[in-house]
Order: sequence, then structure tokens, then C-alpha cells
Amino acid sequence: MELQERTESIVSLTPAAAEKIRALMETETDVSVLRVAIEGGGCSGFQYGLGFDRGAQEGDHEFEIEGVRVVVDPFSAPYLKGATVDYLETIQESGFKIDNPQAVSSCGCGHSFQVAEGEAPEDTGAHGCGSGCSH
Repeated sequence: MELQERTESIVSLTPAAAEKIRALMETETDVSVLRVAIEGGGCSGFQYGLGFDRGAQEGDHEFEIEGVRVVVDPFSAPYLKGATVDYLETIQESGFKIDNPQAVSSCGCGHSFQVAEGEAPEDTGAHGCGSGCSH
């Protein structure tokens, strides 16, 4: 089995996000990486996906930040380049927030975004506002 070459970081994690992710990973079994991805269908065109996985898949970009192994699939990488994952805890809400310089607009819920015209791949399944922004 050949070791996968580490690549440059596509996204970054704030210390608060890394701490929360490490704590959550300790409660899970059989997971070793954080997968950051985008999917079609958010109220602004794309939505973010954060989740744990057993490891990198073929073609994934893999890197380590703040003690967390992170993987990004090749489709998502161009849309996430330079993004920062943060974890916020306030009186009103707590959760992960992604600051993405590739996004030209985002939904009020902050879970979906839109890229510049011509940047989105064809047939993403993206929907207009109201398709899941019930925060």
C-alpha cells in the first residue's frame, strides 16, 4: 500500500474549529479524517458538507491542520480554495461557519453559497432560495 502524497492546504481551520473537530472525532469510532466538500442544492446554489470519514479516497487532496487530517475531493477543491472553517459559540447559536473567498453571495443561513457566473459546473442540481434554508 502506497502512502498518499500530502498536498497543500485547500482550506484552513481556526484553532477553535480544530479543537471542536478533535473533540468530536474522539467520540466517533472508525473515523480518521474530516471531509470538507460542496454539493449542489443549497438555497444559493451550493451547500457545504462537513463530515467524518474513514480516510481519503483516490484523487482526494489530503493535508493536516492543527492536528486534524482533512480531505477535499477534486470536484470541491476549486470552490473551497482559501476557505476557512471556524467554530462559533454564542448565546444565540453555536456551530461551524465557513468563510469562503470564492463565494460571491451566500444565503442568510450561511450554509450555502453561489460562485461567479460561469464558475459553476453544469447540472449541479442547484435550486433557488427556499430549498432548505430553514434555520
